[in-house]
Order: sequence, then structure tokens, then C-alpha cells
Amino acid sequence: MIFVPHFIGERSRDGARLAGGEVVAPALPEAGAQQRLSVLYEDLAARVAASERPRVQAGDCVATLGVAAGLQRRGVDFHLVWLDAHGDCNTWETTPSGFLGGMPLAMLAGLGEQTIVRALGLEPLGGGRILLAGARDLDPGEPENLIRAGIRQAAVADVPALAPPEGPLYVHLDLDVVTTDEMPAVNYPAPGGPSAAAVRQALDHLFATGRVAALSVTCWDPALEGAERSRATAEKLVGDLLELVPPP
Repeated sequence: MIFVPHFIGERSRDGARLAGGEVVAPALPEAGAQQRLSVLYEDLAARVAASERPRVQAGDCVATLGVAAGLQRRGVDFHLVWLDAHGDCNTWETTPSGFLGGMPLAMLAGLGEQTIVRALGLEPLGGGRILLAGARDLDPGEPENLIRAGIRQAAVADVPALAPPEGPLYVHLDLDVVTTDEMPAVNYPAPGGPSAAAVRQALDHLFATGRVAALSVTCWDPALEGAERSRATAEKLVGDLLELVPPP
């Protein structure tokens, strides 16, 4: 278990920690976000590369770059299943806000911002190796980016009926994919969405293959209203998958 208590390079998610294990907290430079995140996720990539089946809880989805880089360094040729309420597939040309946290799936597919990708030595994935499940809140330019990258989409409810691709799987879960009735303390809530039980059914389908090489989970914001309800939902949803033990 590896915990990254940062949100876009700022340490603010310690209160969302679900399990013990290693904490990624290197000294970060006084620099721009891309440079800070490059240092942070280089540390994460090194830890993932040294782990047989890493489980990662992180404060933002940009952490997926570190997980993917670590898997590649270990020679794992994986397909990515990404469960998220958002597309996370913006580029500098399509982003309405300039928020790096809305770009990591595009980065992984070789689109747009590539500073962190290059710093980690990450080889971008072909879109045919990526499945985005549950996205219901897309920015105006993201549908075109997803098509341009060749990224497939599905509803979370459809995942249990899909035949997972052959070979290793990297599963990434942003907890904001869960309906806000159960997961209210998220930074970018999206109306609607599947229940935690439906998300767990999708995860169980993927884990039943025995081929999940890595799992990453983006946590809630412990400073927001509804944080305790969000923690309870997260514990039931992924606590056992993260090998839930009290943090030291």
C-alpha cells in the first residue's frame, strides 16, 4: 500500500488516509506545478516499480502518471480501466480552467501537456488500451479529445458484462464516480452516477480476472462537508482492496 497525500503538489489529504503502508512525501521544489508533480510522481514511480502488486491511494488523478511509469519500468504491458465521473482528458487548447487535474488521461494517451510524462520517462498508451467508465461530466472539448485518442467509453453498470482485455490490468478509481448521495465530499461533484455497490460490482468483475497488476484510488477531500460519510463509503467500497489497516 502506497499513500500520496497531495492534491496538485500540495499536501492536504492526510485526513483521507484509509490504510497503512508507505507515504510518498519527498521534498518538493519551489517551482511550478508540473515541476513539483514531476518530483512527487518520480518518487511514486520508483515505489511502484519495486512493488509486485501496488495499491495506491492518492489525492489527485495525476498520480496515475507515476503508477503507469512504475509499471512500465517493471516491464508490465498493461491495459488501463479508468472509473471517473469526469473525462480528465483536457489539453491546453480545450481546458476551460487550466486545471492540471483535468488532464491526466489525455497525458497518458499522449495528448496535450507532456512535461510530467517526459520527466517520468513514460511511454504514452495507445487509446485502444484505455477504457473510461462512468464519465458523465465532460468539458466541451473532451468528447473530441477522447475520440481523437481512441479511448473507449462505457457506463459503470456495463463493465461487469465486458470481457476484460488479455494481459495485465491497471485499474484506476476516482471516488467521485460514486453518486454524491454516498460520496459527497469531492471537489468536483457531478449529479447522478452509480451507487457504491454498482462500482464495487465493476471492480469485482475486474479483480476476478486475477490480472489486476495495480490499483489506484483517488480519495475525497477531508476538509469538505460530508467527509465522514465519504470515508464510510470508501471503507466499504475499497477498504479490503487497499488491505485496510489502521494507519500508524
